[in-house]
Amino acid sequence: MSSYLVYDSIMSPLGFGTSANLQKLRRGESGLQKHIQDRFFPEGFFAGIINSQECEVHFSKLKDPQKYTRLEKLMMLAISDVLEQAELRNRGETGLVIATTKGNIDLLEKNDFDQSRLKLWKLASVIAEYFGFQKPPVVVSNACISGALALKVGDYLLKSGTFKNVIVASGDLVSDFVLSGFQSFQVISPQPCRPFSADRQGVSLGEGTSAVLLSSEKKENSVELLGAVTANDANHISGPSRDGEGLHRAIEKLLKITGIDRQEIDYISAHGTATAYNDEMEAIAFGRSELQRVPVNSFKAYYGHSLGNSALVESILTRHSLVHSELYESLNFSEKGTSVELNVIRNYQQADLKLALKTASGFGGCNLALMLKKS
Repeated sequence: MSSYLVYDSIMSPLGFGTSANLQKLRRGESGLQKHIQDRFFPEGFFAGIINSQECEVHFSKLKDPQKYTRLEKLMMLAISDVLEQAELRNRGETGLVIATTKGNIDLLEKNDFDQSRLKLWKLASVIAEYFGFQKPPVVVSNACISGALALKVGDYLLKSGTFKNVIVASGDLVSDFVLSGFQSFQVISPQPCRPFSADRQGVSLGEGTSAVLLSSEKKENSVELLGAVTANDANHISGPSRDGEGLHRAIEKLLKITGIDRQEIDYISAHGTATAYNDEMEAIAFGRSELQRVPVNSFKAYYGHSLGNSALVESILTRHSLVHSELYESLNFSEKGTSVELNVIRNYQQADLKLALKTASGFGGCNLALMLKKS
C-alpha cells in the first residue's frame, strides 16, 4: 500500500492558505520582520510572526473562537481548509496526528484557560473534539523533526489499516519561553537568517501551522511518500554532530529501504537553520552521502524556524515543488559558508523534478530523512 500527500494548507506570516504562500515564495518575499521585545530584545529581533489583526479576521470564521487558544485556532484553520478540500465527512475512517514542540507554552505568560491546556495531549484532544474525530488523536513531539516524524506516523497508520485517511497537522508559536531559550544559546541572528552562507549569524524564529491529508488513494497532483527514516546520533542535548553521522545514517537507510539510487534525487529541502553548526553538519552529511551536487534550499529565511511545524510546512512546500516543477530560491544566500560546497539554489526556476529528499534535525541528536515522489 502506498501513502500520498493529497491536500494541504499553510497558515504563516506569508499568508493564510498554501496558494498565498506559494505566490510569495515565487516572488522571493520573506515573512521575517523586525520586532521589539523589551524583556529580551530591546533593540529588536527578526522573526516570522503572524499578524494578530489578520488572525482575528480568520478566527471569526470558526465556531466559538473565544473558547480556543491562538495556536489551537491557527491549527483549526489549517485542518478546516484541508477537510474542505477533501470533502471528508466520515471522521470515523480518518485519523488525526498532531505535531508540536511546545504547544500552548505561551499560556505560561498570560493564561485565561484551564491549566490543563498547557499539556500537549489536551491541545490535541481539544482540536479532535472540535472537528468530531472519533478516534483519539496521536501527538508527536520530538524537537524540530516533529512535523516530518508525524508524516511517518501517519504513513504507519495508513499502512497498518488503522485508517483510510490521516490528517497530519503541526504548529508552534514565537513565545517568550522560546525566545528566551534560543537567546540563552546566543544563536538568534541580529539580521534575517542566511542559511548555508559564509556570513550567517544564527537562526531567525518563526511561527505558523500546517496540515496535510495523507491517503492511500492516489488523486490528481498527489505526491507519494516513499519512506521516512529517523536516526539519533546522541551527540549533545542541543548541539548537532560535528560529522553529520545521524543525518548521514538516516539518508543512507532511506535510500536502502526505498531502493532509490542517490543519482535519481532531483532536489533536497534541507533543515538549514543558519546556525554555524547545523548548516555545517548538514553539508557534511550531504557530502558523505554524495549528494552535494543536488540542488538544495532552506525555507528558513522565508518563515523563520517554526520548531515542530517547520518540517511539515517544508514537506508541503517540497510536495508543491514536485507538482509544479519549480525550485524556490534559498533566500539570503550569499556565498559558500560550509566546508562541503553545496549546490544552493540562488534563483527561482522551473525544473523537471521527480524525486525530492526532505531532511530535518533537532535537539537531542534527532535526525530524519524522507523521500517524496511525483505521482
